[in-house]
Amino acid sequence: MKTLNRALLALLLLLATACSSTQTASDDSTEQEVETPKNLMFGIDAEQYEIRCGEIGDGATMGEILSGFGLSAVEVDRLDRAAAEVFPLRNIRAGHHYTAFMGRDSVQGKRLCHFAYQRNPIDYVRFDFMDDSVGVMLGEKPCKVTRTKKSAVITSSLWGAIMEQNLPYGLAAELEDIYQWTVDFFGIQDGDSFTVIYDEKFIDDTVSVGISRVWGAQFNHGGREYYAIPYKQDGKLKYWEADGASLRKMMLKAPLKYTRISSKFTYARRHPITKRVRPHTGVDYAAPMGTPVHSVADGVVVFKGWGGGGGNTLKIKHAGGFRTGYLHLSRYAKGIHKGSHVVQGQLIGYVGSTGMSTGPHLDYRIWKNGKPINPLNVPQDPAEPISKEHRERFEYVRDHIIAELHGEVAEADKIKQLDSIVIPAKVEPQVESEN
Repeated sequence: MKTLNRALLALLLLLATACSSTQTASDDSTEQEVETPKNLMFGIDAEQYEIRCGEIGDGATMGEILSGFGLSAVEVDRLDRAAAEVFPLRNIRAGHHYTAFMGRDSVQGKRLCHFAYQRNPIDYVRFDFMDDSVGVMLGEKPCKVTRTKKSAVITSSLWGAIMEQNLPYGLAAELEDIYQWTVDFFGIQDGDSFTVIYDEKFIDDTVSVGISRVWGAQFNHGGREYYAIPYKQDGKLKYWEADGASLRKMMLKAPLKYTRISSKFTYARRHPITKRVRPHTGVDYAAPMGTPVHSVADGVVVFKGWGGGGGNTLKIKHAGGFRTGYLHLSRYAKGIHKGSHVVQGQLIGYVGSTGMSTGPHLDYRIWKNGKPINPLNVPQDPAEPISKEHRERFEYVRDHIIAELHGEVAEADKIKQLDSIVIPAKVEPQVESEN
């Protein structure tokens, strides 16, 4: 009996070993069979389909496009109802691209299996057709982020330098936003220069889709150096000067962008229409009709209306006895009226040529306690500086950013996040014993 039990036990162990070996072999086989798709498009293995690409034409509807790929009116209606809460089909726009994935059906032949519509270079919406059901999903193309450092010397304008160096156009807007309180971009001089560290996003490894972060900059303007050091204080990302002073000032340097000064502050200007010499206590910014105009500081609108020769005019009262005026507007921004509270940078109107004007421009004026002052020479006090609590961490970030701006640094020494700055502990030098 004992001999029989031993035999049965041995047989069970042999079967268990065989099953385990078979399972392991099966698992290995499965692992070998599962391969990552080599050509993923919009999350779909494109190798399994015939790909057809196109562009939405003027006046085209999704129904017309899908019917061209064999979908019936009933199927289009089913998709329209399924997509209503995610991406209404009426939201497609001319000029945007689409990709159709055609599969093969044993009964119908070629049929539409997936359809991807590109909302912009990164975001897309995908429609999936599975037998009698449909699926709708939003997605993003994967982006590769590349950190870059570039320098340029300005010979005409910031935008000119950006184009000459073949840098991303978005970089000019980023620098203008960062330095809008500090650098007078209408007074850029030949020989001014900048160095900037930034992250640029790419899709498909080659197509740039914008700047995701500026990690630091140095702007040389009129013989002065202006650093821009990123740091989060009170949970908000702002840019600071090297000494910890805020780059943000009480007033913006100018109420609009991308233009030029056509007339400066003076008490003796020959008026282009009346031909009479009279004071012009403002600065004229020549700009295309409809260029957005922004409030240079927080304040309250105290006048909105026709200002005689100034045409459509806004006047805003600010702290410290300041008032600003915006003349010759073509129209006002929505919601702007007398008594409106506005914040710095808020859209308040659009460049025009109303009143006594020879062409579209903004006549921008500032008064201090009722007396007109030159907008190009307004004394500025910076906003709150880096606090004592943040000083050590800020200086750690600053030192690393400035080192990178001025030379090459190891990858491990680059500042790559600002949410939790940890300062490495200092290693005290060991003193050898005389014994």
